[in-house]
Amino acid sequence: MVKMGTVWDRTVEVLNGRTGMMAPIALLGMVVPSVIRDGYVAFSTPGTISFALVGSVLAIGTLVAMLWSQLAIVAIATDPATDAASARRQAGARVLPAFGITVLITLVAVLLVIPPVIVLMQSGFNFAAAASGSSVQMTPPSASAAGFTALYGLAYLLVAIWIGARLVLLNPVILNERRGVGAIRRSFQLTKGLTWRIIGVLILFAIVMLVSTWAAQSVTGIIFRLALGAKGIATATFLSGVVATIVTTVFTALAAVFTAQLYVAVREKLPQE
Repeated sequence: MVKMGTVWDRTVEVLNGRTGMMAPIALLGMVVPSVIRDGYVAFSTPGTISFALVGSVLAIGTLVAMLWSQLAIVAIATDPATDAASARRQAGARVLPAFGITVLITLVAVLLVIPPVIVLMQSGFNFAAAASGSSVQMTPPSASAAGFTALYGLAYLLVAIWIGARLVLLNPVILNERRGVGAIRRSFQLTKGLTWRIIGVLILFAIVMLVSTWAAQSVTGIIFRLALGAKGIATATFLSGVVATIVTTVFTALAAVFTAQLYVAVREKLPQE
């Protein structure tokens, strides 16, 4: 039986011994690309083709960089003999499969959102008016459509949480077992019997991360607005976003170490393969 307390203790040990090795990777792969992307969005003119094109390229580049850094951190946390250079090489070799699987999962998630959208459209709901905030032109959905959407949304959320728990070992599997799409099935196999405990950890982790990020962004946002004045609202918003990115990066790196140690603990309990 894998104990989450033991996994957390091992996570703390890794952080105490290898944070100095992981910090530059997290800075390079998570903080810098996110700041560049957010800076472009904040200080560029929206609504143009070039804005959409460059924004899309930066978004994809940021995702790839984040996956690379998470894989590198997983490599460092999985094997004590792995140094920073080796971790970067391993991550570079597996980042494209990780990106492909991430895109595949995202596409499936988006496709599963389509049914309630179709039902709402058929009931006369105006998404364009809702997006623009125009309540005058917005036709409310029928009671049946609203009920279906609410129930579907609840089911979608519950299933997403369950699947997220079963896929928590996806990156460690992609990196250490060099699997492609088969990493999805493998993660399901490794997390069998651990689902509810993983869900509990994920919920607690999400609450702490969201509260910490919100608090950091809110407090620094007020400080930056007071310091920069009315003319610097955009800059203040961007700078507070940078602080939020740093906080999120810390939690993302922590999650990568935890999943690596969970993977090691699960593999230790399996029969020799």
